[in-house]
Amino acid sequence: MPTARRMVSSQRFSLALSKVPMLTESGCDSFLRGGWSFWPIVAREHERSRKTSHESRIILHITSTVDEQELIQLIPELRGRSLTVSPLNGGLTNRNYRIDADGQSYVLRVAGKDTALLGIDRACEIACSRAAAALGVGPEVIAYLPEREAMVRCFVAGRVLTAEDVRQPDVLGRVAEILRRYHNGPPGEGSFSPFATVRSHYSLVRERQVRLPDSLKSALERLAKIEQDLQTDAPPCPCHNDLLAGNFIDDGATVRIIDWEYGGMGDRFFDLGNQAVNNEFDEEHERALLAAYFGEVRPEHLQRLRLMRLASDMREAMWGFLQAAISKLDIDYLAYGRKYLERFINSASAA
Repeated sequence: MPTARRMVSSQRFSLALSKVPMLTESGCDSFLRGGWSFWPIVAREHERSRKTSHESRIILHITSTVDEQELIQLIPELRGRSLTVSPLNGGLTNRNYRIDADGQSYVLRVAGKDTALLGIDRACEIACSRAAAALGVGPEVIAYLPEREAMVRCFVAGRVLTAEDVRQPDVLGRVAEILRRYHNGPPGEGSFSPFATVRSHYSLVRERQVRLPDSLKSALERLAKIEQDLQTDAPPCPCHNDLLAGNFIDDGATVRIIDWEYGGMGDRFFDLGNQAVNNEFDEEHERALLAAYFGEVRPEHLQRLRLMRLASDMREAMWGFLQAAISKLDIDYLAYGRKYLERFINSASAA
């Protein structure tokens, strides 16, 4: 997560790095009014894992290979306006900034390097983001610059949820409602399978000769059995596929979902299982989610959700192993992968 960037305007600002606040999408305080400024970057890992909230993710601020001054001039909605730009924390692969312009707020997202290796299709992401916005599930996309892999969307006012928040009955019900709305929306772009993702990541990891745990072989065999057990004739539906608590923003009346990088047509039960495992659901929460989503709790639905929890953990483990191969950051991704692999093994044994 580097050198300070040039300002867009001729106005000058001086601020000690130690005093620069890192902002989340909820409750961002506007500062350095009237100018554009970027600050040096640090990387740190919080005590909690990636799968809880924006605040508990690894915070990355990476020196840009994109000239933001030039980039902003390519966005008609922002060109020539008086801007205040503040870095947003959270995110493992991208750089995000809040932009305040004449009483309106936006988020600029510049994609990180080599994210395609993680299975991210930026064109598909934009299509899913726009579909979510049309359904009132996500924020409006204002601009997309494919040659720069940069997107500007509306800033969502509200509170970034935590796993504990998501487990609360009223929030859980509203999250289930927006998921159902998106899942039942028009067919969209792309496709997603946690099993295909694991196979792809595993192939890339082996090519790069990452030292993998001995237990991975039997775990992959178990995953193959889970994939067989989950075979279905049900048609795929639009899915988000990365339902961290920090991807939910609640304004008190509506919950919206951000970060559609892994969006695509898939199995709705992966979204449900992914949400359950990411937000540490127990059986009571699982049943509450299914009741809110389907109006009832069927044994076969509960079984699919629990199997998809396992698939989610294996996908997360392989994500960590792949990051160990391609990331330049001083982060122990192997330990991260082993953590989720161990949870997969333990949970699968108890299933």
